[in-house]
Amino acid sequence: MVDEPEAAVSGVAPGPPRSRLADIADQTVIRTARETAVEAVVEVAVEVVSEEGAEEAPEVETEVEAEVEAARVRARRRRFLDQLGEFRRSQVLVPMGELPGVDPAAEAPLTVDLGGVRWILAFTGEAALARYAAARGEAEREWRYRGVWGAALLDAAVPTVAGSGVPCGVLVDAADGERGLVLPPVVGVVPEDVAVDGPDGPGGLDGEVGR
Repeated sequence: MVDEPEAAVSGVAPGPPRSRLADIADQTVIRTARETAVEAVVEVAVEVVSEEGAEEAPEVETEVEAEVEAARVRARRRRFLDQLGEFRRSQVLVPMGELPGVDPAAEAPLTVDLGGVRWILAFTGEAALARYAAARGEAEREWRYRGVWGAALLDAAVPTVAGSGVPCGVLVDAADGERGLVLPPVVGVVPEDVAVDGPDGPGGLDGEVGR
């Protein structure tokens, strides 16, 4: 669990008979089929964590084509770095769950395991969280969440989760497919000592990251 800055907020989505998230989901769900939403984020996450190093440019016939491909790679990197910076400066909603076998009041961020990585779930607002709840078929139940700065999530929560021995990243707006953001456990995104391509990591990824 992360001790967020003073400006961070906490909240509880209203419970039965009709949760507030269910009402929001009725108005904001982008993908009505649970399978579509879940499969989309799985595909994006697995693609990122299984990619070996930076994407290599395909064989090209001319120098111009090579330059165009290199420009595309640079643009993709700049776009990702812009998104990463915005995430670090923003507050996000992090669903919380109970820790089994300990104090019932103790909480930890909800995570999902995909592609050999444990992902902390984060959402840019209640509407995005409602879409995820609806995609899971759980919009009616109570969802506890906390407001956490993105920087605190990457710099403090990720190392805590990674302490269990499993690489940890962050999935932002997980039900929104390509509209969401994947923050994999690589140098430049998470602390170097818990990055898979850091000096203490298992290797297998270069610094190239993206959605």
